[in-house]
Amino acid sequence: MIDIDKWREILNSIQRHPLRTMLTALGVFWGIFMLVILLGAGQGLQNGVEYQFRDDAVNSMWIRRGVTSMPYNGLPKGRRIQFTNEDYDMLSTQFDGVEHVTGRYYLSGDQVTVYKDKRLSFNTRAVHPGHRYLENTIVEAGRYINEADLASNRKVAVIGRIVRQDLFGEEDPIGEPITIGGIVYRVVGTYSDTGSDNEMRIIYIPITTAQKVYAGTDEVHQLMLTTDGLDLEQTKELEQEVRAAFAGKHEFDIADRRAVSIFSAAEEFQQFQSLFGAIRAFVWFVGIGSIIAGVIGISNIMLIVVKDRTKEIGVRKALGATPTAIISMILQEAILITAVAGYMGLLAGVGVISLMESLEVDYFRNPEVNLSVAVTATIVLVIAGALAGYMPARQAARINPIEAMKS
Repeated sequence: MIDIDKWREILNSIQRHPLRTMLTALGVFWGIFMLVILLGAGQGLQNGVEYQFRDDAVNSMWIRRGVTSMPYNGLPKGRRIQFTNEDYDMLSTQFDGVEHVTGRYYLSGDQVTVYKDKRLSFNTRAVHPGHRYLENTIVEAGRYINEADLASNRKVAVIGRIVRQDLFGEEDPIGEPITIGGIVYRVVGTYSDTGSDNEMRIIYIPITTAQKVYAGTDEVHQLMLTTDGLDLEQTKELEQEVRAAFAGKHEFDIADRRAVSIFSAAEEFQQFQSLFGAIRAFVWFVGIGSIIAGVIGISNIMLIVVKDRTKEIGVRKALGATPTAIISMILQEAILITAVAGYMGLLAGVGVISLMESLEVDYFRNPEVNLSVAVTATIVLVIAGALAGYMPARQAARINPIEAMKS
């Protein structure tokens, strides 16, 4: 049952000491507010970085050819490394832990693509079927390039969503012929991509077709692969094995990073994950420190409250007030101030996080905070505030009534 008289006394005490109450509430408010802001901002940074990885598989490895910068076994430096279909076959068959492999053959410049009376320029890439897994490509209609296309050198094409919109409008493009660089291809599929719009302005064709039609060689411009269930250490070992195999095949020093460069998305992604683990730890350290500061502030204020009300407490005890009643009165005042200030800090923090969502900044996206964590922190702060007020309350309950009235 609610003791209306007791709550009236608590509210009267708060009204009589507005500055003291405000300073107490401010410490609690700031602790919760900063915790919510830091958690939300930290999550926004993590979302932003992860968003930068959306376009490519995080377990991908990219192998780029270059020019040797060191002499090797009597061969001079400055030799240009050339990849061929043999390198693709080597990646596909000689290494454990490799899941998907693809090569790329780039057609020079944006090729003019013609459909009926429309003539537009799009980027055209010649790839293997495994390329869809490297780029997180989502097939929306039809199919992707397959092994039969490569084996038969078929003139087929898979077009991005924006290519479809620009060339075909509302028409169904599947099965329709388009001309790319003077060669007629038949559209077999359309796709969307998790990356930027530029990724959906690309046309994919079989790499063997491009090699035969545009170059007459088996040259490959770039090679990529995804790993199958490897952790970071195993991925690094695979990278060293791949580098050693390419160094042996193309005759360059294994320490020559300019001859063949290998980029591991998994390693970079893991580095960012480790960084954000440290950021989260720092956020919690600062947030919890702010909350502890608020709790200490409550404890100090409660000590002042007890000292200011010493005579009042003595009168109460002389009139028969029990220690439990006195402790309850002081604890309820501490809980009320803590709960209201913590709730206001929670609302203010969530409000600021909502405003942050409108920001469009690189590496900062969709800041959010787990409300269950914030509410739990508020509840913990209320409980901590009660415990912080308990010691002064016990001290008040032990006051000798006669000495208290003499103070």
